[in-house]
Amino acid sequence: MQQTLQWHNFETSDLVADAVYQQILDSAEKAIADHGQFKLVIAGGSTPEKVYHLLAKANANWSRWFIYYGDERCLAIDHAERNSLMAKKAFLSKVAIPKEQIFTIPAELGPELASQRYQQVVAKALPFDMVLLGMGEDGHTASLFPGHHHNIDELVHAVYNSPKPPPERVSISAKGLSDSAQVIFLITGKNKQEAVKSWRLGEDLPVADIIPKSAVDIYIDNDAFLTESV
Repeated sequence: MQQTLQWHNFETSDLVADAVYQQILDSAEKAIADHGQFKLVIAGGSTPEKVYHLLAKANANWSRWFIYYGDERCLAIDHAERNSLMAKKAFLSKVAIPKEQIFTIPAELGPELASQRYQQVVAKALPFDMVLLGMGEDGHTASLFPGHHHNIDELVHAVYNSPKPPPERVSISAKGLSDSAQVIFLITGKNKQEAVKSWRLGEDLPVADIIPKSAVDIYIDNDAFLTESV
């Protein structure tokens, strides 16, 4: 299958966050009406964090939400750089999602054991209703990095030698992230321009490996998006 991309351009990163926030709430309402629950994979990063602060103030049917993580760093469970700690502070501690419906990656156990355990969680959860992803300056997403090779049949990978610290991580695979009704990338900042250009040119980047059955929605600000033809 080939990726189909839908670009949604906004003037600022705040407007990107506002639009994604509204899309999440709309999709949650539809998913709950359709099959009684909303299974959301969340991402780390500054722009997703803006979305989480907005969600923390929203009214939603929180009892039907199920939260998963696209990736996690192998750090102590209370480490400031854990994605789970950021999401908890910004969002999850402020809404009434049942704790047993928040599935953190036990990355403090190390890449191998944590990936094995989270593989079981993901296998039971699929398909997701929505996956939120960011993109790094090198075109990585979650903790799927250029030049890294994984078993394509795995749902969760143990990640070593990350080019960004810490070197050890756990990530849902491209296969797992692609098994979702919706996939949304949030991309902001001038430092993302070159990776965006490479993606639009069809280069082999981890972001290009996320191929859901539907189109990939990319919410991007003007700083990140190159307007000239590529």
